[in-house]
Amino acid sequence: MGLSTTETLDLNAGVRPDNVAFWEKQALRLDWDTAWHTAHRWVPADPEAGRGPEITWFEGGKLNVAVNCVDRHVTAGRGDKVALHFEGEPGDRRSITYAELQREVSKAANALLALGIGKGDRVVIYLPVIPETIIITLAVARIGAIHSLVFGGFSAEALKFRVEDTRAKLLVTTDGQFRRGAAVPVKDNADAAVSGDNAVEHVLVVNRTTPSAELATVPMTEGRDLWWHEVVGSAPDVHEPEAFDAETPLFIMYTSGTTGKPKGLVHTSGGYLTQASWSFEHLFSNPDPALRDKDVHWCTADLAWVTAHTYEIYGPLSNGVTQVIFEGTPNTPHPGRHFEIIERYGVTQYYTAPTLVRSLMGWFPDGVPDTYDLSSIRLLGTVGEAVNPEAWRWLRENVGAGTAPVVDTWWQSETGATILSPAPTDTSFKPGCAARPLPGVSARVVDDAGNTVAPGVQGYIVVDSPGPAIARTVWSNPRRYFDSYWSKYALQGWFLAGDGAKYDSDGDIWILGRVDDTLNVSGHLLSTIEIESALVSHPDVVEAGVCPVADPKTGHAVVSFVVLKTDAHARGAADVGEELRQHVAREIGPIAKPRDVVVVPDVPKTRSGKIMRRLLTQLFEGTALGDTTSLQNEPAIAGIQAVLHQRALAKEDS
Repeated sequence: MGLSTTETLDLNAGVRPDNVAFWEKQALRLDWDTAWHTAHRWVPADPEAGRGPEITWFEGGKLNVAVNCVDRHVTAGRGDKVALHFEGEPGDRRSITYAELQREVSKAANALLALGIGKGDRVVIYLPVIPETIIITLAVARIGAIHSLVFGGFSAEALKFRVEDTRAKLLVTTDGQFRRGAAVPVKDNADAAVSGDNAVEHVLVVNRTTPSAELATVPMTEGRDLWWHEVVGSAPDVHEPEAFDAETPLFIMYTSGTTGKPKGLVHTSGGYLTQASWSFEHLFSNPDPALRDKDVHWCTADLAWVTAHTYEIYGPLSNGVTQVIFEGTPNTPHPGRHFEIIERYGVTQYYTAPTLVRSLMGWFPDGVPDTYDLSSIRLLGTVGEAVNPEAWRWLRENVGAGTAPVVDTWWQSETGATILSPAPTDTSFKPGCAARPLPGVSARVVDDAGNTVAPGVQGYIVVDSPGPAIARTVWSNPRRYFDSYWSKYALQGWFLAGDGAKYDSDGDIWILGRVDDTLNVSGHLLSTIEIESALVSHPDVVEAGVCPVADPKTGHAVVSFVVLKTDAHARGAADVGEELRQHVAREIGPIAKPRDVVVVPDVPKTRSGKIMRRLLTQLFEGTALGDTTSLQNEPAIAGIQAVLHQRALAKEDS
C-alpha cells in the first residue's frame, strides 16, 4: 500500500500512533482496489459546538465489503468450501458454498439495483435467522447501500420507528417465521410498519412459512409488495462489483439509549471490516493456520444484533470460515437442540450469551448427557453481559470438556468489535473476568475526574484508544452522539461506554454492568425511558417508572411502577398489570415486557423531575435506600413500601 500518514490534531486525544500502525498492518489482510493515503484522522470533539470527534480510517482507500467476504475466496479457489450450514427450527437444512453464496448475493444485488436501490440508500431488513438474511445483507453492502437489520421479535411499532428514522426505500421481510414449534406471522407487522409517513417504495417478501399452494392468502399490496422468489430468483447471477470509499456507511445499528428513542449508530466500511476481520481471527480461528480449514464457527446471536454483524456475518465470512446459523429457539423441540447441532456439524467454536448458559444449567442440572458428542468443541465464548463465574465453569466443564479456552468478550454496538477479552491462547483464566484490551485498542477504568481508579474500586470504563470499527455518529442526530459518548471526557478524547468496572490486583478488568438507566435482559440492552414511554402511552397510565432487578436467568428483569387514572383502579391491579405487560410487548417487543407491574400512588422524583429508578430497584428488592435528599416528593417512598408490603402479604396468603 505504500507509506501513509496519520493526522491527529490533538496528540492527547484519539488513537495512539502504535495502534494506528497496528491497524494499517491488519487492513492489508483485506483486498483493496485503491490504496489509502491517510491511515487515520482524528479531529477532537468540540464541547462548545456539541460535536463528537471526527474519525476517519484509510482515507482515499477503496474496497468492496461483500467482495472481501465472498468473491475473493472463490477467486482463490475455495469456492467449494461451505460458507453456511443452515438449520431451520422445523429441521430443514441447507448447506451453501462460497461459490453458491457468490451467485445468490449477485442475484440479490442485481434485484436491488432493478428496484432502484443505489449507493447510500437505506434498506431495513426484518427477517429471522435464515440464509436470505445474510444474502440480502451482503447484497446491500455490495452495491454501496446501507442496511439496518431489525430483530424479528420486535413489534410493528419498533420496526416502524426504524423504517421512518432511516427513511428506508426498501423493507425486506418474510411471510412468517418458525418460533417455538409454530409458524408465527410476520407480514402483518411489516404492513403496519410501512403504513405511516415513510420513504418505502417496495416491500420484498421471503416465503418462509406459507405452502406454495397458499401464497395467494398472504396479503400483498399491488405495486409495492414483491415476492423474493420472483424478483431475486429471476435476477442474473453475475454482478460486477464497484469499489467504494473506506468511509462509505455500511450499516445503521439501533441501540437503546438512556434517554429518548433508540440511537442509530452509523458504522463505515473499511475500518469496520478491518477490525471485525482481524478480531475474529484473533479470538476464534485455530492458532495453527494449517488447521483452520477444520474450523466450524457458531455464533448463536440473532442476525440483527451487532454481535452477529461482527462475528456471524462480516468477521467469519471475511476469513473464509464455515459456520452454522440456526433459526430457532434453543429448547425447541427439546432442550438439547444446540448440542445436537454441535454434534451434527462438528462445531469447533461456540459463542453464546450468558443467559443461554444459565438456561442450559437449568435444563441440565446434572450436566450434559454423554449421549451428545461435543468432542469437536475447541473454543468457547460469551458475549452480551458479564458472565457469572458459576455459569462460566458450567459451560467449560460441560461443553468444553473442562479444557476449552473461554473468550469472555466485552464490547458494544458502539465499538463495533471486541475491546476486552482473555486471549484464546492464555493458559489460565479468571471465570467471569473480561481481562485486558485486545491488541490495537486501549481501555481504562477511571473516576468522575478521569483519574485511574485503584484496584477494587468501581469506576467508569472508557475506551481511550478505539479501533477503526467504532461508530462514527448517530444517524440524523450528531448532537446525541456527542452527548451520549463523548461529553463526559471530551477533553481527554475518551469514549464513555456507560458500564461500571474495576481492576483486580493483577490489573485485569471486571465489568460490573450498566451505570446508566438501561436494563440488560438476556443480553439485550433496553432503555428504561423507552419502556416508560410505552407504558404512559396506554390510556390508563398517568406516570410510570421502570427499573432493573436482579434475575438469576436473564441478568435483569424489568419491573414497572405505574400510577393509574382513578377509573382504572376498579379493574384490579392484576388485570391492569397483565394488560400493561401485553401493551409493552406490542409497542416494543416481548423482550421488553415487564416481569412485574406494581400499581403505586406516586413514583419518586428529583426536584428537576427525573424519576429516581435507583430507589425503585432498592424498594422492590428490599435493600437499603440510598440518598433521598434530592426528592421533591419523599412521601412517595412510604406509599410504595406500603404497596409492596401488601403484595408480599397477598403472596403469603395464596
